[in-house]
Amino acid sequence: MAIYHFSAKVISRAAGRSAVAAAAYRSASELHDERAERAHDFTAKTGVVHSEVLLPEGAPERLSDRATLWNEVEATEKRKDAQLAREVEFALPREMTQAEGVRLAREFVQREFVDRGMVADLNVHCDRDAQGEAKPHAHVMLTLREVGPEGFGKKARVWNATEELRGWRERWAEHVNGRLAELGIDARVDHRSLREQGIDLEPQHKIGPAGARREEQGEEAERADEHRAIAARNGERIAAEPEIALRALTHQHSTFTRQDLARLIHRHSDGQEQFDRVMARVEASPEIVRLGEDGRGRERFTTREMIGVEERMERAADRMSESRGHRVGSSAQEAALRSHQLGDEQEAAFRHVTGRGDLALVVGFAGTGKSTMLGAGREAWEAQGYQVRGAALSGIAAENLEGGSGIASRTIASLEHAWGQGREGLTSRDVLVIDEAGMVGSRQMERVLSHAQAAGAKVVLVGDPEQLQAIEAGAAFRALAERHGAAEITSVRRQAEEWQRAATKELATGRTGEALSRYSAAGMVHEHGTREEAKAALVERWDGQRRAAPDQSSAILAYTRDDVRGLNELARAKLREAGELGADQMVTTERGERAFAPGDRVMFLRNERSLGVKNGTLGTLERIEGASSLTVRLDGPEGARVTFDLKDYAHLDHGYAATVHKAQGVTVDRAHVLATSHMDRHAAYVGLTRHREGVELHWAREDLRDRVGLDRALSRERAKDTTLDYQAGFAERRGIVPPSEIVVPRSAAEQEPTPERASPRRGRFAGLKLGAGATRHPDPREAGRGATREAGRALDHTRVAQAIDGYARAFADAQRMRDAGLPVLPHQELGLARASERLEQASTALAGDLRRALERQPELAAGIATREGRAALMQAVAQERKVRLDPSLRAERYVEAWTKLEEERGTLASWGVEGEQRQVVESRMRELAGAIKRDPEAESTMRTRRQELGIAAGSRLARVLEASSEREALQQTRSQGLSLGR
Repeated sequence: MAIYHFSAKVISRAAGRSAVAAAAYRSASELHDERAERAHDFTAKTGVVHSEVLLPEGAPERLSDRATLWNEVEATEKRKDAQLAREVEFALPREMTQAEGVRLAREFVQREFVDRGMVADLNVHCDRDAQGEAKPHAHVMLTLREVGPEGFGKKARVWNATEELRGWRERWAEHVNGRLAELGIDARVDHRSLREQGIDLEPQHKIGPAGARREEQGEEAERADEHRAIAARNGERIAAEPEIALRALTHQHSTFTRQDLARLIHRHSDGQEQFDRVMARVEASPEIVRLGEDGRGRERFTTREMIGVEERMERAADRMSESRGHRVGSSAQEAALRSHQLGDEQEAAFRHVTGRGDLALVVGFAGTGKSTMLGAGREAWEAQGYQVRGAALSGIAAENLEGGSGIASRTIASLEHAWGQGREGLTSRDVLVIDEAGMVGSRQMERVLSHAQAAGAKVVLVGDPEQLQAIEAGAAFRALAERHGAAEITSVRRQAEEWQRAATKELATGRTGEALSRYSAAGMVHEHGTREEAKAALVERWDGQRRAAPDQSSAILAYTRDDVRGLNELARAKLREAGELGADQMVTTERGERAFAPGDRVMFLRNERSLGVKNGTLGTLERIEGASSLTVRLDGPEGARVTFDLKDYAHLDHGYAATVHKAQGVTVDRAHVLATSHMDRHAAYVGLTRHREGVELHWAREDLRDRVGLDRALSRERAKDTTLDYQAGFAERRGIVPPSEIVVPRSAAEQEPTPERASPRRGRFAGLKLGAGATRHPDPREAGRGATREAGRALDHTRVAQAIDGYARAFADAQRMRDAGLPVLPHQELGLARASERLEQASTALAGDLRRALERQPELAAGIATREGRAALMQAVAQERKVRLDPSLRAERYVEAWTKLEEERGTLASWGVEGEQRQVVESRMRELAGAIKRDPEAESTMRTRRQELGIAAGSRLARVLEASSEREALQQTRSQGLSLGR
């Protein structure tokens, strides 16, 4: 199981430690300690699988020798209580191979420590516990002084900051998770404390190899005993209250697998016996609910609490969609339209959100002008006498909503806080607009909709489910859009060039590789050897464009905070070279010490109403007074200035670069994006659609290996699911959810129409209504008698829809490789085979129709993520069904296929390579002739309609039909002879 462990400590003489001895032990070598005049021999130690010394740039080569390095460290330190070295220890994922684990550790050490000037002595160990389980981990001894060509200089105090350790811990988790995702390993680690993760358990200490050995030898091992005692107490607590584990699992995801549960229990139990017992208790809990299989064939589970949350969310949305309390009159609509220039799709969305329903949803691709449409909506609502309020998950998104639409906006968290205090509650005269709704989790969405529904307010949800996913559990916006329909805005307006607008649509619909090909052809995708080279080239290009067009806005984007920090430092260096910065001054921020100077770009990292800043607000530093008073001119037309003391507000950093998450909703003239293995298609979609004029994408072979690796990483699907995506009626049939949360269906004879019933689970094709004019399908359980039978049909429909979706996606994944002239990868073949098996189980006839449709038009599979694409695919499947049932259509299809093969055969010579190809074509013609013979209805039609179908007399196909006719006549004669003989 992948576990998270990352610790740091100082090796000090005050504790009687020796750097030479520590290095000898960790490397399993013999080193002579010149200061103590003794040898430290640990060559008998086992389990060391990799050992090396890594030097920063400019360090003397002699320090690459371990004995020389640590003896020089000892000689440099004169005090009897001197700090000699820092040791960092971290666990490596068991799921990786030994080589992958070493590479993972080495890359992290190089980037985090060596590139910042430390000498690092890296040793990777792979011990085994009493049960034979591998415990791969790394020990890194780090020097504490700056090092130059002559040797060690002064101590670097900044490396001792607490924020440095916090940053290392977080970045190690990011590094591990990125590589696990790249390798396709279904495991993740989390650097946060148990309390921060919502896990009400005691934190455990790491035993360490020495403690483990003492324990195995029967010696006293206090730390090992404490670790096991905490694990045992946690295990007993989970056994007594299984909901602890279930709450932890559903904190960030609505559903989970048995493997996810096993990981959690393994970490918080002591030994196989307790693990088995706790697993059994949790799995037997009445709170756990089995949902069925996901698209990869894995069993998924959830909790009664999560079902209750998402059912309440769904019920509140149902009631609001049926309410008709906030219609805007036609005169107010027309007046608002006259003052705004809206496109056809924007106008349709405007009429949808200002219509009668109290719930309206808008799905819009990035850069389609959603805010402009909402500005017109605001005017119409206000003209009708309604109060319009805006909200978003993040402060910067709320700020962008307000700037783009004129709707006074704030964060959802601040709204909820006010409601909890009994202030600023919604009323029946309110319209609440939530932007970037795809990032809102199910729990928060349920609270907002329930509050609005109780108050009689209207809610408008605007977003794109394909952009960044919700941080908390659930995909609420996507689920609501599938059930209630949404107006769609797909006409991209942000990008200036038509081909770039087409690329945005491809990114929005999962065709990331096609979009990357467009940008690559335009010279906007740049390959580099290492990530550091990619960063340097990115900043170089950013600086050149900044100088050439100083009036244009720009953004530097990366996925991790670590990469953002490195890019910020490189960007500052460019401004320093150009003489655009004043004198540096070290200030202490919430993230540690930073060098700031007048002229620096600054980003605020926490919402602060008194300053008028949000998390993500940008500005330019104008003045530093003392060591803590800063004056910043904020970006924006007003150019407001804020002065603050770091004792009151220290949440800021350099603002040249930002994470992709902070960029959702942002628009700039030019964007510069660093692509790494951490990114997925949702992050790529956001990062590559922020610009008006152009985007530059930089990537490194060190991270992604080759162009196929880049496409694969940036196409990786990480969409979240909800409990609403699975089978119908499972909770009701088992009586899992209390009546206060879900009305359990009664018998068919007792049922009455009631709009408050929870709806059945719906798949991607079930009632999906994109477009403002869509009519809502009635809930099957609102139909009175026969509701149980209808719910069963809905369940079957959902299963079929999921099977279609899964097969089309697997087919598209394999087809992309074929189109690129590359072999289909083993995991793609396996995924296609499993999807095919599920499709066969759902409907054998449909499986054949879908396969034939995709064989004829393979490009249809790539459009499965869009409404138009799904419609086109289902239309093709329907046509294949007609062909299957109609002999005349099958006859036409046979003739069409034969003609193509005949033409292909005629272009090939009968010798050499072409001769071999011609034999393949002739083999396919023989197979087709056999298929015709096995289809007597179509064969008969072909004979009777020979002239109409264009089958020339004497042709090879005509001879096939004649031979078949002769056999048929002979069989008939034999049959008659047998009959007469009797």
